[in-house]
Amino acid sequence: MASFYGKLSAEVYDLDKYIGKSYGDVEYYYDRLKNVKGKILEPAVGNGRILIPLLEQGLDVDGFDLSDDMLDLCKKNSDQAGFKPNIYKCNMANFSLTQKYAAIIVPTGSFLLLHKREASVAALQCFFDHLETGGKLIVDIFLPDTFKEGYVSKRTMHNPEGDMITLEETLVKVEPIHQFSIFHNKYEKWSEGKLIDSELEIFPLKWYGVEEFRLTLEKIGFKNIIVSSDYKYNQYPTKADDIITFEAIRP
Repeated sequence: MASFYGKLSAEVYDLDKYIGKSYGDVEYYYDRLKNVKGKILEPAVGNGRILIPLLEQGLDVDGFDLSDDMLDLCKKNSDQAGFKPNIYKCNMANFSLTQKYAAIIVPTGSFLLLHKREASVAALQCFFDHLETGGKLIVDIFLPDTFKEGYVSKRTMHNPEGDMITLEETLVKVEPIHQFSIFHNKYEKWSEGKLIDSELEIFPLKWYGVEEFRLTLEKIGFKNIIVSSDYKYNQYPTKADDIITFEAIRP
């Protein structure tokens, strides 16, 4: 996995995707998990935006992430909410835990950070191996909104201390054959007109065709695969900007 979610980018993530914010995914994941009897795992847990509301609803959820800064945020946010979940430092592509899980979830497209196919297949195999018999996997993917190399987007936000943080995202590479894009994300933090911190992040995103991803899950051994869109269960996607959610069972 590439070099993303350092200290400054993790701070921006926490400002933008704060605990309590939902895109419809928090409610959807709870609805799909509320009858699960057993432990749940969230790889690429980030700052805990999904994990903490699930804990608040009484579900038993562990999490892991590869970024130390994200793990620090998740632990801080969990502590503030009154929880101390099991949080590990792991890579989706090669993790090994002693626990088996009744469900594994990867919301918000985090799975797409594995831009090399062999790594994404290895991650799906890890998910399969860590599920109990009858356990379910729920994972979100999405399609790119642009393929134009050189495309730039800019955002500005302020943290509680009053510092201004700017984010400039530049699409520097598109690999149509291997189905991934590479962004260079430049973060700058300003205080009283002076630059006090900066960070360059290399950010990959893979994409999959809907039926391609279904076939990949089937090849791993998953069964009873349901495809949903925009957090409406069993509604097959019809638009390029749909959030696409797969739910599959380990037999």
